[in-house]
Amino acid sequence: MTAYVGIGANLGDARANVLDAVARLRRLPDTSVTGVSALYRTAPIDSSGDDYINAVARLDTALPAEALLQALLGIELAHGRERPYRNAPRTLDLDVLLYGDERIASPTLTVPHPRLTQRAFVLVPLLELAPTLVIPGLGSATAFLDGVADQAITRLDP
Repeated sequence: MTAYVGIGANLGDARANVLDAVARLRRLPDTSVTGVSALYRTAPIDSSGDDYINAVARLDTALPAEALLQALLGIELAHGRERPYRNAPRTLDLDVLLYGDERIASPTLTVPHPRLTQRAFVLVPLLELAPTLVIPGLGSATAFLDGVADQAITRLDP
């Protein structure tokens, strides 16, 4: 199954945290990282704090969606992720954005990610990896770019 994972951090050494998350994704069982976008800097949305470093990883995984989510939560915890309030600054944030063509609505997981089409920090790196991506139930991902055009996003040098 092809899955896309959003990666973001804005506390501590955010760049190092994002890169470490990618390294940890590479070590997940029954999973291969088949692509990683560039890193991007973005301002927090609906929150305060330092700018975020963001990326998207494409995975080929045999893990069920819920098992993948639990693995991501474990990686977040290893980075000291706390959730004191919604949109709080974070050492690491990992989100299942897409899981194949599946549409999932469980108590713990919603796929496609509910704000996927509203965030430049997700859409831009996602489209870097998959320029012709179709979001299940929503259509072409490129169709949503105009809606996030006012959100500043800067591609970082490697």
